[in-house]
Amino acid sequence: MLYTWKVKILKTRRGGLLWRYWRTWRGDDVGEYKRLPEYIREYVPGRSFADIGCMWGVNGDYAFTAEQAGATTVKGVDVFGPTPEFEAKKRERNSSVEFILGDAGQPETIARVGLVDVVFCAGVLYHHPSPFDLLVALRRMCRRTLILRTSTVPEIKGLPNAAVYFPMLDAEDRQLWNLSNLGVLRQVGITDGFEPEQGYGNWFWGLTPSCLASLLETAGFRIDRRASEPFAQTFICSPVDVPFEHSLPGEAEARGMGREISAADIARPC
Repeated sequence: MLYTWKVKILKTRRGGLLWRYWRTWRGDDVGEYKRLPEYIREYVPGRSFADIGCMWGVNGDYAFTAEQAGATTVKGVDVFGPTPEFEAKKRERNSSVEFILGDAGQPETIARVGLVDVVFCAGVLYHHPSPFDLLVALRRMCRRTLILRTSTVPEIKGLPNAAVYFPMLDAEDRQLWNLSNLGVLRQVGITDGFEPEQGYGNWFWGLTPSCLASLLETAGFRIDRRASEPFAQTFICSPVDVPFEHSLPGEAEARGMGREISAADIARPC
């Protein structure tokens, strides 16, 4: 009940402002959506850049920002095709931004992007049914820096690494996560319920900041900077050794492992 009231208060304009004032007074880095170009300009000059999820709602703007800031090469990836707005901007700027139609989690898309210095991904993670898999894919593309911004839900006291799965919640439970008061006009999967035909357009996950941080570290990123908002987080990360990996064994090894597991089950006391 207390958590519900916390979320409702943070969704109000006054509650959000008080939260920002308190976190600023505490010395935290408080984030804003409009700061994303600032991060791009800071990290991208002289480096290669890929924007994962470059099209929906932004029409390649961050890719063009990176190009203007001095990126050596720029690629934009999306599951949606290039919009007329994107094509017009590309012609007007005589831009060399390369658009790749593909799912970032698929091996063929990862191969087309290759290894780039700066990977940028904003407004995508909470739309993905398997956020860890997407982060692993980003890790495979990232040579130097990941700039990640995603919608989150407020931390749950006493329950670190918590998350909310939005699909199939009933209307009353979805209402808690409706952010229309904050200017979000429509959240597919929350405003009107889950819509299978919308695919990645649905909101799938409400990750708490602690859950998001743990996912990033498990996927092979070190968190260097973070900027918090009541319902979003921006992380600047560096790739490190991946702490989790599982490879399929060969046929002979697998059969040996199977015999060991079977023997262990027999020896285990009831």
